[in-house]
Amino acid sequence: MKYKNAKDIFPEKLLKQIQKYVSGETIYIPAGTEKKDWGETSGYQQFIRERNAAIREAFQNGKTIEALMNDYSLSYDSIKKIVYSKKEVTMLKYSATVESAIDYGKQDKMDAWVHLYLNSEGKNIPFSDGLKLCDRYFFSPAKFPISFFERCSGPEEDMKYRVDKGWWEYKMSELKKAIQAGANMPPIIVNYVDGKFELNDGNHRLQAYRDLGTKEAWAIVWITEEQELKDFTCKYGEYVKDCTVIRR
Repeated sequence: MKYKNAKDIFPEKLLKQIQKYVSGETIYIPAGTEKKDWGETSGYQQFIRERNAAIREAFQNGKTIEALMNDYSLSYDSIKKIVYSKKEVTMLKYSATVESAIDYGKQDKMDAWVHLYLNSEGKNIPFSDGLKLCDRYFFSPAKFPISFFERCSGPEEDMKYRVDKGWWEYKMSELKKAIQAGANMPPIIVNYVDGKFELNDGNHRLQAYRDLGTKEAWAIVWITEEQELKDFTCKYGEYVKDCTVIRR
């Protein structure tokens, strides 16, 4: 059997995760039932294509290679290779807005928008990496009553992810001013699991909507198991009847 160096196969972040469980040893990874290119099922290849297209567009608009290195945490040679590539790439216009997310959904690229957002404005790369570990169902944005969702982050003692009270209040104050001024907010991101919604991204926005008396919010729902997909569509299908759903 021919062995390969995991360093030459896996992305750096995934390799570091694997090294938490095994390091310096030989492991066997069984083949799947279908032969697919690496990253095909997770949406990672699509994410890379979208990221590279965004880098090329920024470079064409005058951004320097050094600035792009800082923005995307890539080496000089990597950025240079991307921006001077002659390969044509079709891309959607990404922005951290509901409209952009809807456009990606219409093109069956909802997962690509989610990863682009989490790796930029969303500032949650670990969450993005976790989503890529296996296939997920992604619904394009839909409006849901905010009463369906509960925060998991905040200054309260019972929160799963506690934050400093002063920082929370400052962020909330700034966010509510932005919403009242008509700022275009990204959709919140929620996981439907075990018959309930788990809020992954958008805790500040959810509370701001509540404080401002907003009854509905745009949300992207993702699901892992097929049985949970059936349960979700049975209970909440009316909210996503006009949405597209993909599995990647």
